[in-house]
Amino acid sequence: MRLFRSTVARAALLGVSFAMVTPPLFVPPVPQAAARSAPDSFADLAVKLLPAVVNVSSTQTMTAKNIPGGGGPEMPMFPPGSPFEQFFKDFLNRNRPGQGGNDQPRPERRAQSLGSGFIIDSSGYVVTNNHVIEGADEVSVTLQDNTTLKAEIVGRDESGDIALLKVKTDKQLPTVDFGDSSQMRVGDWVLAIDNPFGLGGSVTAGIVSARGRDIHQGQYDDFIQTDAAINRGNSGGPLFNMDGQVIGINTAIFSPSGGSIGIGFSIPSNMAKNIVMQLKEYGHPRRGWLGVKIQQVTPDIAESLGLKDAAGAMVAGVTDGGPADKAKIHAGDIILKFDGKDVKEMHNLPRIVADSDVGKQVPVVLWRDGKEVTLQTTLAERPADAQLAAVDPGAKPDATQPTDIAGLGLKVAPLNQDLRDKFQLNGDQKGVVITDVAPNTAAADRGLKPGDLIMEVQQSAVSSPADIQKQVEAARKADRKFVLLFIQREGGTQYVPLSLSKGKQPG
Repeated sequence: MRLFRSTVARAALLGVSFAMVTPPLFVPPVPQAAARSAPDSFADLAVKLLPAVVNVSSTQTMTAKNIPGGGGPEMPMFPPGSPFEQFFKDFLNRNRPGQGGNDQPRPERRAQSLGSGFIIDSSGYVVTNNHVIEGADEVSVTLQDNTTLKAEIVGRDESGDIALLKVKTDKQLPTVDFGDSSQMRVGDWVLAIDNPFGLGGSVTAGIVSARGRDIHQGQYDDFIQTDAAINRGNSGGPLFNMDGQVIGINTAIFSPSGGSIGIGFSIPSNMAKNIVMQLKEYGHPRRGWLGVKIQQVTPDIAESLGLKDAAGAMVAGVTDGGPADKAKIHAGDIILKFDGKDVKEMHNLPRIVADSDVGKQVPVVLWRDGKEVTLQTTLAERPADAQLAAVDPGAKPDATQPTDIAGLGLKVAPLNQDLRDKFQLNGDQKGVVITDVAPNTAAADRGLKPGDLIMEVQQSAVSSPADIQKQVEAARKADRKFVLLFIQREGGTQYVPLSLSKGKQPG
């Protein structure tokens, strides 16, 4: 099953339409409300809303630099075994530079992407998806009366896949308003108005199938799922409630072919309207930023740290100089609450932080050393580029031979230059390096491998095999079922719980 961004892309060279494919919770309680009966017709609502829904067309100049495959046209998607597959393969190979005796560079060509949008301000502000206009040289908006207007990109949010456009016109434009997406319940009627396959305003109806969907498109995923038909070209179009308010922006579909199978996803309006206001005011989103890398708290990790429930977000790294670093939040802390909001699981935290005001001081409740600790932090604005946590200074080399850590299936050694060279480790990395992993052991089960660095055990820094053995024995004496290792691998860090059960000891 594939995830499609619901945008139509056209290659002018071939005159063939094909999909532009992108390899691309906690749900707050909803107040109870009386259920609405199915409407006799959506016609009155559609007539009212259609004028504010527009077609968005973006054009990009395709050159040898931005065309995959060295500048030749790309292969359209066909079902396996299609008779067209070999025909187009032969055609494209003959027309690529250096193929079939054609050594001349391919000329520039124009590629067009078609999507949808909706007008939120009579002065000409239009909301759509970022992926509809990404990389565009020109963007135009076509109104319901077929008037085409050149559009200016006011701002884009790549992470949230939202863009704000502005068109100039002498006439008063029809508009639609954002509604409250938190009021939508599973089973509520919704109406989608979009531009499927470039055909112009089309209306489909359905229900909210699910809420709070994480489809792994980004760290802020919180999609509304609907069975209202969403197809290619519908990206950026509005999803309406029965009061004619926008409660979602149609963005993606699950489909084996790119056509609607009744599984579509919309960005909730409560998330979108905050971003749209920021794009209008600043030209870019201003999300709160804490400056941490996090990982899921598994039952094994919770047990190893004496935490009753597997809840919260575990800090796996802290950005040097970021808000978390200044607030003395450390790797190994588990964030349980942020600004008074429970962090039920890892994916809650990025959304809660992003929705918080930049510059606001907020309390953070942590689980540290077996008890809750509350710290205060002042949020910064999320940087445009991801920040990497600083690597601690290196430890002094030690020539001690590898040591077997009984019961874990590991052989480890302090870092020396030979081991750094063997495992291609940097001079500023520190810890104890794994030199061997026995099969059918706790370490093997967790995917540990030679060259991994153990930086902490039970949240205590280690620099020798003796340090590791000491922490393992202390965990056993405390009747822990798991011992928690902090591992560094290929520039990334992760907490890994290892079973201390006797059944995992090597024979």
